[in-house]
Amino acid sequence: MINNVVLMGRLCADPELKTTQSGLSVTSFALAVDNGKGKRADFIDIVAWRDTADFINKYFDKGSMIAISGSIHNRYYEDKNGNKRKADEVVAREVSFCGARESKANNLDNDSSDSNVSEPDDDELPF
Repeated sequence: MINNVVLMGRLCADPELKTTQSGLSVTSFALAVDNGKGKRADFIDIVAWRDTADFINKYFDKGSMIAISGSIHNRYYEDKNGNKRKADEVVAREVSFCGARESKANNLDNDSSDSNVSEPDDDELPF
């Protein structure tokens, strides 16, 4: 079976870096991706872990163009009213710059433009 997603789009908001109780870096954000039907976009939820999360938070902000390779994951949770919910999101394994724009990406400190990080083991996830 194959679960591979490749997306290119713009961040809808500044990524917010968080740390799990076990000390793992994690960030999540929505990515606006052209759906090929004119001026419409799909908004895809993205999650990145560890070094990939740190890399995104350091070099990307709202409106930045980014290329992401990852896989689709389903997450189940209970909302504040006790209703069972399901969230579909892309867990980013690799990210790359793609396109020029005045942003954090212009402040490179001789870092690599790609970040390759494997996703965490299930027992490391906070949910």
